[in-house]
Amino acid sequence: MRLSVLLPALVLLAATPALAETGIVRTQGPNADSPIAAAVTVPAGAETVYLSGTLASVIDPNAPKGSVQAYGDTQAQALSVLGKLKATLEGLGYGMGDVVQAHVFLAGDPNKGGDIDFAGLQAAWTQYFGTVVQPNKPARSTVKVAALVLPGALVEIEVTAAKVKH
Repeated sequence: MRLSVLLPALVLLAATPALAETGIVRTQGPNADSPIAAAVTVPAGAETVYLSGTLASVIDPNAPKGSVQAYGDTQAQALSVLGKLKATLEGLGYGMGDVVQAHVFLAGDPNKGGDIDFAGLQAAWTQYFGTVVQPNKPARSTVKVAALVLPGALVEIEVTAAKVKH
């Protein structure tokens, strides 16, 4: 085979997103280390589940009710929320590896001058996505909001999970 035909074919093959055995295609963005996919394609006929926005649980019952101290900083709250989402998904027969889309809402932390703690979110996120144990990465949007419905809440996450029925 001529090199002029083989080389473009190899380049095209290398650039094609990996097709998981599930039929769900996750396309990585330019930063391979990112715990977020640039895009996720879910095939027709896949079963999907949409989880409502989830907030953190109280970690310090002795802290003032409705305070950030009661729920923890952004990292602690994100870990709490992700743990709750994982449990809900598992109860429905899904896992964190089935998450294809996430919307993250962050409120400013009063202990950080009202700024969001994106690094705290990422520290929690990377314990659940893009790991050796669970390498799948969902597409994700993260937005700063003025406040969340629960006083003291800094993090709310909603996810969509999908899997192909066999």
